[in-house]
Amino acid sequence: MTAQPQDFISTGAPLPEKNLRAIRAALVVPEDREAFDAGLKAVLDEVRVSLDLGVLNTFVHRWWISACDTAKDPEGRRQMHVRAQQALAGEPVPQGRPWREILAARGIDV
Repeated sequence: MTAQPQDFISTGAPLPEKNLRAIRAALVVPEDREAFDAGLKAVLDEVRVSLDLGVLNTFVHRWWISACDTAKDPEGRRQMHVRAQQALAGEPVPQGRPWREILAARGIDV
C-alpha cells in the first residue's frame, strides 16, 4: 500500500510535487533537510553502482510522504525531532495518545 495525496487531510497548504526539487524545498525542518541531502547522496551513489533506479524511486516516494507531512504540520515535524533527540539522549519523553486510539478517532479500523 502506498500513500496518495488524497490520503492526507487537507489543511489548505498545497502538497509538494513528487520530484526531488519540490520535496527538498518543502522540507523546512533542518533535521529533515540534512537527512534528505545525506540520503540523496547515498542513493545516487547506489544508483551509479547498481544502475537500478528503483532505489531512487523508493527514496523519492518516502521523502515525498515526509514533505507532505511537513506541508500539513511543520510544527508537528519539529516537535517530532525534539522528542526523538530527547529519547536518544535518554531523557524522559512525554507520552502521547496510542496510535490505535488516534486511528480509531479517525474512523480507521486496525
